[in-house]
Amino acid sequence: MGAKYRGSIHDFPGFDPNQDAEALYTAMKGFGSDKEAILDIITSRSNRQRQEVCQSYKSLYGKDLIDNLKYELTGKFERLIVGLMRPPAYCDAKEIKDAISGIGTDEKCLIEILASRTNEQMHQLVAAYKDAYERDLEADIIGDTSGHFQKMLIVLLQGTREEDDVVSEDLVQQDVQDLYEAGELKWGTDEAQFIYILGNRSKQHLRLVFDEYLKTTGKPIEASIRGELSGDFEKLMLAVVKCIRSTPEYFAERLFKAMKGLGTRDNTLIRIMVSRSELDMLDIREIFRTKYEKSLYSMIKNDTSGEYKKTLLKLCGGDDDAAGQFFPEAAQVAYQMWELSAVARVELKGTVRPANDFNPDADAKALRKAMKGLGTDEDTIIDIITHRSNAQRQQIRQTFKSHFGRDLMADLKSEISGDLARLILGLMMPPAHYDAKQLKKAMEGAGTDEKALIEILATRTNAEIRAINEAYKEDYHKSLEDAISSDTSGHFRRILISLATGNREEGGENLDQAREDAQEIADTPSGDKTSLETRFMTILCTRSYPHLRRVFQEFIKMTNYDVEHTIKKEMSGDVRDAFVAIVQSVKNKPLFFADKLYKSMKGAGTDEKTLTRIMVSRSEIDLLNIRREFIEKYDKSLHQAIEGDTSGDFLKALLALCGGED
Repeated sequence: MGAKYRGSIHDFPGFDPNQDAEALYTAMKGFGSDKEAILDIITSRSNRQRQEVCQSYKSLYGKDLIDNLKYELTGKFERLIVGLMRPPAYCDAKEIKDAISGIGTDEKCLIEILASRTNEQMHQLVAAYKDAYERDLEADIIGDTSGHFQKMLIVLLQGTREEDDVVSEDLVQQDVQDLYEAGELKWGTDEAQFIYILGNRSKQHLRLVFDEYLKTTGKPIEASIRGELSGDFEKLMLAVVKCIRSTPEYFAERLFKAMKGLGTRDNTLIRIMVSRSELDMLDIREIFRTKYEKSLYSMIKNDTSGEYKKTLLKLCGGDDDAAGQFFPEAAQVAYQMWELSAVARVELKGTVRPANDFNPDADAKALRKAMKGLGTDEDTIIDIITHRSNAQRQQIRQTFKSHFGRDLMADLKSEISGDLARLILGLMMPPAHYDAKQLKKAMEGAGTDEKALIEILATRTNAEIRAINEAYKEDYHKSLEDAISSDTSGHFRRILISLATGNREEGGENLDQAREDAQEIADTPSGDKTSLETRFMTILCTRSYPHLRRVFQEFIKMTNYDVEHTIKKEMSGDVRDAFVAIVQSVKNKPLFFADKLYKSMKGAGTDEKTLTRIMVSRSEIDLLNIRREFIEKYDKSLHQAIEGDTSGDFLKALLALCGGED
């Protein structure tokens, strides 16, 4: 029950297994049983604690607690209580055994369990089945199912889904193409390809595959599955897709269908309420309320009765229709965005990579030749410098000096000018020294370029910030903090100095702390600008990115507003711009830079300084990601935007850095 715990049942404080065992024995002693006492104890203990009670019961009375409960209780209430008393894996094993025993098979039960469990849960299930029934689960499923449905169940049963949440964009594109060719583009369907990809890839990877599939084919993956597959196999694959997108949403839908209309599918209701009560019941409740405009609690209350109802309501853990329990649908999009970003780590890719067969001697000679004599061969300069990594460029600088006794930077300055010179010279500088120079330029002379200060300091990692500090000190014999202090003032200065220390926490999220942080910034009265800015600064400038994503999510739940909306509403000027930049960078750094690039080229005139600074600084980090965000948001490629807004050799160099047309 760590920071990410989203269950409705918790460990009971002051737990005493002997005391609980005695109370249960008393409740079942004599004529009749005290069902109220039984349900109260069992629904107030975690499964781990229930196992300790079982052990204590056997030690104290020499009897099996589950057997006694079965004897004393009946019907749905008995199934529910006994389900709670089994360890989760054994509960799943029992459900599957029942689903494949006798005449006919409960395919819906098999689908629900095997489509939704994690690798670890799957391994525990297989072991529990073997222990409980002395049979091999895989062999039993093979004996009771057939065809592609059977094959997918067996793949899922292996519990070998990839778990790395760093996503390769190239593999995403390949999987999209493979699924498209296996279904839409093929006469008939290559089911094996669907089984392999949907059964093995990580959840985060598959979410991006589904997004790209929609963009590529114009239809969601679910539509293709319905069109290409059929029967139980189709239902299984749709369940897998739903669980990939959102396991809590899948279970919210299953619960709603179990209770809607005439009659209640009690087996489904019991199975889900038992299995999810210590995992994600709070998420299921929230999604249920949003999707069906009624709380799970109220639907259970209206659809069940007696001790069975009371037990289910205890497992539910609360009524989302009650005051303060539910946040309105207006906040759902932002909430889900932060929920996804809290777990997402997309692989960052630059457009400039180390050149293969790199030869610094040949490059140095080619550059010397391009600048020697009358005129300058700009094309050669652009071609070499934009197709080498920064580390390779530093080797070329050293080789150039060794061969010719000349400084390459000085020669380039004398041969090229204007926007092209700023771009090429920027590429030739080590990244930290380039950023240091951009900060120096932003603060020197009359006036300050606050946007440049914000852009750099709000988006760099701790390691990058520390390197910038060293470079600034080395190049200008003054600390970056002193320079910022001299050129800015008030809260804006405090924010920049805090960012410039490079001491942002680097751990993961902490849910309890995130709630406190969200409460801290949500509690400040509107109009108390000084207090509000101070509170935001202490959190936005110091907490880790993963933690801040969780803070933003909790903030939405408390206030029904996205944190960016609140900043824009309550603050102004450079302070507002700095905080918004931090939030946007935490949310999606490539999108932040895509927006900056778009704004630098839209309208009359071009902000060449911003355009150059971003293209230089991000070319080896995430410019490929920036390109993808640019085309998705603005329906035009970055390549097209640059082509339409710049010209000459500057245009050639920018397009070379851009790395291609989307």
